[in-house]
Amino acid sequence: MSVLCMGEALVDLVPQPDGSIRPQPGGGAWNTALTLGRLGVATSLAWPISRDAYGALLLAPLAAAGVETSLCPRSNRPTALARIDLNSGDATYRFDDENSAGRIFLPAQLPPLPTDCRALVIGGISLAAEPCGSTVEQFATDASRRGIPLIFDLNIRPQAIQDKTEYRARLDRLLTLSHLVKLSAEDAAWLAPDTAPDETAARILALGPRIVVLTRGAQGAMAMTRRHRLHAAAVPATVADSIGAGDSFNAAFLASLLHGDALDSPDSAALTAALTLATTAAAITVSRPGADPPWADEL
Repeated sequence: MSVLCMGEALVDLVPQPDGSIRPQPGGGAWNTALTLGRLGVATSLAWPISRDAYGALLLAPLAAAGVETSLCPRSNRPTALARIDLNSGDATYRFDDENSAGRIFLPAQLPPLPTDCRALVIGGISLAAEPCGSTVEQFATDASRRGIPLIFDLNIRPQAIQDKTEYRARLDRLLTLSHLVKLSAEDAAWLAPDTAPDETAARILALGPRIVVLTRGAQGAMAMTRRHRLHAAAVPATVADSIGAGDSFNAAFLASLLHGDALDSPDSAALTAALTLATTAAAITVSRPGADPPWADEL
């Protein structure tokens, strides 16, 4: 195993043109793990999975992509749900995760850190509520202190935040531990409403991460290090919806650096290649309904 993803695995309730609702597996960490697996990166997911019918819906695509799920404790609590509203393809979310399998993720359920772990990916709503937020932070802090690069995709969902003050404090603590941080323009606007997104990204870089990536939807993306500031245009696509686009971008960016053995000290060529793969992966994802990231042969 190279990459361990820890964070929400839930079911998106996606509205259909005929007025029906289609349940589809998703969640930030789940989408990231699925993308990494499809891109040929040895990957594991660690998150409680319910024994209900939705739990099986979550596990099947991961198995098909070769993602290891033995670190996922099984739970009799229900699967968390994300009720999605689509406006011209842009997705907004309302979460129903009270007492869900993932929400009640306790430190006693934490798996041991695998000895061959090359990176830990966290982020999303798993950090916005309790007790799961404290559990993930504890694991991430321990992993970082043991020298495992922390990949932090902010993926802020205001609807899921229980305590804004504590949530901001948690983000600050984790940003200082992170190796690579990915944020969207929407994340930047939530963090600092009166500051330009690229300035917010630069402020995050100053906190300690080696790499900060800022995505801007149709305006493309930027990768920033102490020595580099590189831009990539968005790849044109006919948009079905935006579900999972940021997660597939983050996973493809990481996969490119790992395949090139450039995660520690990427040069401009490695960053350009990672941006190219990531923007292409995101374009494919938005062109398909729901979180359906590309396989390696599609790139």
